Amino acid sequence: MMRRTTFVALLLAAAAANAQPGAQPPVTPANAPQPATTSTPASAADQAAAATRQQGVQSAADPAAAASQQAAGQAAPSSPDAAGAGAAAAAAAAAAQPVPPAAPVPTGPQLEIVDRVVGKGKEATTGSQVQVNYTGWFHKPFSKNGRGRKFDSSLDAGRTPLEFRLGAGSVIKGWDQGIAGMKVGGKRTLIIPSQLAYGKRGAPGGSIPPDTDLIFDVELMGVK
Repeated sequence: MMRRTTFVALLLAAAAANAQPGAQPPVTPANAPQPATTSTPASAADQAAAATRQQGVQSAADPAAAASQQAAGQAAPSSPDAAGAGAAAAAAAAAAQPVPPAAPVPTGPQLEIVDRVVGKGKEATTGSQVQVNYTGWFHKPFSKNGRGRKFDSSLDAGRTPLEFRLGAGSVIKGWDQGIAGMKVGGKRTLIIPSQLAYGKRGAPGGSIPPDTDLIFDVELMGVK
C-alpha cells in the first residue's frame, strides 16, 4: 500500500506542473476543439443538386413547351383549311342544286302590240270566249301609218264582231297572243309577222299572199 505521504507528494507535484506558464488546461468535453467546418463542399453539393433540379424542371418543361408549340403550329393553319373546306362544301351544295332551264330566246320577227285604249271591263284570258271587231291591212312599214291595202274588216256593212275561243288555235297565232290580256273596251294595234299569220302558204283563196306581214286594229267587245 502506498503511503499517505507519498500520495500527497504526487498530488503536489501534479499541481505544480499545472501551474507552470504556457501549460495547457486539461481537455474536457466542454472545451475540446471542434473540427473546422467549411461551406465549400456543402455549397458545391447544394449547387449540384440545384443544377440537377433545374435541369429536371427544364427537361420536363421542354416537352410541354414543344407540345404547346406543335399544337399552336397545327392549329394556326387549321382555320384556313376549315374555311377552304367550308367554301368547297358550299360550292358543292350549290352545284348540286337543280338549275332551272333557261327561257327560250325568241328568234325571228316578233309580234308588236300597241295599246290605243286600255279597257276597264273583263279580261280576256286563254280559254275565254271573246268577241272582237277588227280591220286588217297589209303591213307597209314605209307607207303612212304602216298600212297598205285593207283586205278585211268586221266594221264593213252587214258584218258583225268575230267570236272565237282564245288560245284554241281557231285564229292565227298573232291574234291568240295579241288579244290575250285585253279588257273589254280596250283597243290595240297588232303588227303581226308572216310567221305568226299565214306564213309561206298564204291565206286560203289567195286573198293574202305568202310571207305577208299584217297589221290589225282590234277592239275587244265582250268576254264570256
